[in-house]
Amino acid sequence: MTTSSASGPSASRPVPPSAGGGPVETDVLIVGSGPAGGAAALLLSTYGVPNIVVTKYGRLADTPRAHITNQRTMEVLRDVGIEQRVVAQATPQRLMGQTPFCTSLAGEEFGRLHTWYTHPARQADHDLASPTAICDMPQHLMEPVLVDAAVARGTRLRYDTEYLSLVQDADGVTATVRDRLRGDEYQIRARYLIGADGGRSRVAEDIGLPMVGRMGVAGSINIVFEADLSRYVAHRPSTLYWVLQTGADVGGIGMGLVRCVRPWNEWLIVWGYDIDGPPPDLTEEYARQVAYRLIGDESIPLRITSSSAWTVNHLYAERYHSGRVFCAGDAVHRHPPSNGLGSNTSIQDAYNLAWKLKLVLSGAADPRLLDSYSAERVPVGRQIVDRANRSIGDTGRIFQALGLLSTEDPEQMRANMAARTRAGAAFETQRRELREAIAVKDYEFNTHGVELDQRYASGAVLSDGTPPPVNPRDAELYHHPTTWPGAKVPHAWLGRGTAAVSTLDLGGRGRFAVLTGVGGRPWLAAATALAADLGVDVVGHVIGPGGDYEDRYGDWARLREVEDAGCVLLRPDNYVGWRCVRLPADPRHALGTALRHVLAVGS
Repeated sequence: MTTSSASGPSASRPVPPSAGGGPVETDVLIVGSGPAGGAAALLLSTYGVPNIVVTKYGRLADTPRAHITNQRTMEVLRDVGIEQRVVAQATPQRLMGQTPFCTSLAGEEFGRLHTWYTHPARQADHDLASPTAICDMPQHLMEPVLVDAAVARGTRLRYDTEYLSLVQDADGVTATVRDRLRGDEYQIRARYLIGADGGRSRVAEDIGLPMVGRMGVAGSINIVFEADLSRYVAHRPSTLYWVLQTGADVGGIGMGLVRCVRPWNEWLIVWGYDIDGPPPDLTEEYARQVAYRLIGDESIPLRITSSSAWTVNHLYAERYHSGRVFCAGDAVHRHPPSNGLGSNTSIQDAYNLAWKLKLVLSGAADPRLLDSYSAERVPVGRQIVDRANRSIGDTGRIFQALGLLSTEDPEQMRANMAARTRAGAAFETQRRELREAIAVKDYEFNTHGVELDQRYASGAVLSDGTPPPVNPRDAELYHHPTTWPGAKVPHAWLGRGTAAVSTLDLGGRGRFAVLTGVGGRPWLAAATALAADLGVDVVGHVIGPGGDYEDRYGDWARLREVEDAGCVLLRPDNYVGWRCVRLPADPRHALGTALRHVLAVGS
């Protein structure tokens, strides 16, 4: 069944094998149904790979949790055919980015920052970088979209099924699971297993993945509530409202954060607590007090729907797999929600791994291809864990500018904040420092390079001998498109008849793609022959006058970094696997060498 309820897609429960009947069998077993697990299931089912998802819970996410969905993730969802389902439910970019820093929603505002590329200059960067747009899609809405589509395409989903242990051998993995409703245990036999079981992953622990960092750096609580706050926010639409107040010494990601879940009636507050002490007693009265404190208006009717405590972590895995078991998502990178990178990186982990599993399971690629998963994704996980935690530290500059580093004397804190309204050189300096401190938060909310410029170096990329390109602007803040092997293919709008088509739409869908110009038609014949020889899908496209697609604005010619008769080879994840500047004497041999290198098969 593929119908949905508030608990997510329904699925028939497994019937445990009778005595001597053997385990349930599948190609890939996925432990966990969050963003990483749901995306892995959807991608594998789209590629025709049988898979089973088990989750110990009886439903999908029932609180907003992760929410920022960046352009690279939207490109993944576009490739798998669910982009518009997400767009239909998400908060659009235009309502995400007038982020204020204030004493409360009803109180004084210290300043604002254009976030999520809504500044006019950054909007241009955003629109030029991708056929997709960033949006705000809360996790309790995203998970059903992913899992619904996965089940509709063949995934077998088992709720209330707890992973207990695994044993590997030369041919596969045998996992023992427990049906939490019946209480009985049974086994699932898979050729490969994906551990997407979150920040306290049992799978990662069982296979001994080496971890760097620590859990429990700081403490925070989430308070989810309903209230019509439009009078305080509709004129400055944003996903986040940062509240700095006196008389409160809290950790987490700031003094207080009011996050819009659904404009302008559903909200989530993040409020810190001392990690060295016990978490607060999360009574409804406590939650209401915190909510009203940050809103600044106790006349607003509100309804608390949930509250929970969590910890800020700074930990990542140095390897993502052992043998036939792979981990993804929070199982291998655990960090605060700063920068909005969590679910994005999780979904992109799955995108990197799924096509490789498909090709290995089909026999087209050697299992050595799977080693590239760790080689490519570990540096990404390390970067986003460090970046998110640095963003927390950057908030200290705002506290310093306002004179809030010491919280022992609330009266003095209020006086320090009020000083910015006075004339004089010292107070002018304070105002400048506050503006500069807010501007530094660009590195939390506008890191286009971090989001789009993840470069891969592994056996699944064949270098053309050129050095990595140098971004002429700030490499964290700005995207630098390039066809350098190991980079995501640049986006350019092409034309076909009356339709506009992105270069990203020419690849993906589990296929390799060859992009060339009018002088490079021999590449297409080579691609057709090699597809038959190697047993993989390879499509070829001529871009230019009289070709398959018109380069109407000349954008692709400026971005491709190869000659008209050269070629760019895209992997199934739309990363450049190899490029050739010009047409060689034997294009079939050159392209075949590149494809065999990526597939890790002999010549």
